[in-house]
Amino acid sequence: MIDRVGVFEAVNQAISWALRLRVLAAFSASSASVRRGPGAESLTGTGVGKMIHSLFLINCSGDIFLEKHWKSVVSQSVCDYFFEAQEKAADVENVPPVISTPHHYLISIYRDKLFFVSVIQTEVPPLFVIEFLHRVADTFQDYFGECSEAAIKDNVVIVYELLEEMLDNGFPLATESNILKELIKPPTILRSVVNSITGSTVFAEIQGVIDACIKLSGMPDLSLSFMNPRLLDDVSFHPCIRFKRWESERVLSFIPPDGNFRLISYRVSSQNLVAIPVYVKHSISFKENSSCGRFDITIGPKQNMGKTIEGITVTVHMPKVVLNMNLTTTQGSYTFDPVTKVLTWDVGKITPQKLPSLKGLVNLQSGAPKPEENPSLNIQFKIQQLAISGLKVNRLDMYGEKYKPFKGVKYVTKAGKFQVRT
Repeated sequence: MIDRVGVFEAVNQAISWALRLRVLAAFSASSASVRRGPGAESLTGTGVGKMIHSLFLINCSGDIFLEKHWKSVVSQSVCDYFFEAQEKAADVENVPPVISTPHHYLISIYRDKLFFVSVIQTEVPPLFVIEFLHRVADTFQDYFGECSEAAIKDNVVIVYELLEEMLDNGFPLATESNILKELIKPPTILRSVVNSITGSTVFAEIQGVIDACIKLSGMPDLSLSFMNPRLLDDVSFHPCIRFKRWESERVLSFIPPDGNFRLISYRVSSQNLVAIPVYVKHSISFKENSSCGRFDITIGPKQNMGKTIEGITVTVHMPKVVLNMNLTTTQGSYTFDPVTKVLTWDVGKITPQKLPSLKGLVNLQSGAPKPEENPSLNIQFKIQQLAISGLKVNRLDMYGEKYKPFKGVKYVTKAGKFQVRT
């Protein structure tokens, strides 16, 4: 009996174009059956249901320049296994298309000097995944005229829209070009200008801390390990930590002081790694030679992480010419201070079934010139039991004492300075 790794290794040895053409026919039929409705045979029936968890696009320099997650965020550190296989390969064409890791499978293709690396959590037919990745690359070629890093970055909003339509809850949905073009219009000059203004992250980083609360008797010696310690950059340590062991093993080894203290602080600076959990749709406009304007914003969850985004507050510093605002909100409450010109919207929790919005009229000083620029939106939020960086504790061990301690871990994500330019 061949185990799963043996099956994948066999696939790695030879994937011919003949096989790919056969898979293409089966893939097209399966994809079409998905669109026919729940009564028809679908890809889930062939064992491909929920097949792709995440997708990473990597250039020849080894930079991950785009990532997409259809479920919870998978850390970029999973790509370390791909980079190791790439180093062992004689050239890029010889990188194994299927790589087994302790918790995932990585299935990839190489197209136009780019690697498309998918992350799979359960065993699926690899050739179906490979064909889907080729479909993605073909779609980018069809939409943008080329499948290159520059073209993908220039049309990043359309890229994410396409990926949302092509894969639904982990399995292929719309993969035919004519169907996609009915759903998502190809880029035009006007749309490219709009996307370049509103569709990209200017700057993003994660600043994290690990705070400890220790109430142990005696002289316990603790060791704290992580599932993905390579995430951490620019780490500052408490004096009790043995730095040499961290350098060699990436394990925090220490004899803790009693009480509350900050064990480490760290930074995750790679912009591609920072998964922004909320999005804001906004339309703020002021008419020339008019004493009124329009204000319309909607906020929603951007990544499906299985966690509730709560404690949301939106603060807007309106222009000085604004006298007051007459707004209606579908959730929460708002206040506007006519002296400081600050609008505060207390949203609360987000439920995907009904996205909160705030819209209405803005009254301006009569005869005042139109504001030269729109205000920025400052957003605060909190997510319980989630580390947005993907950092996870593996285990905490205690040595030197015989009693069994109580151990617990709590994750919290809070917005620092999260600003949306309108």
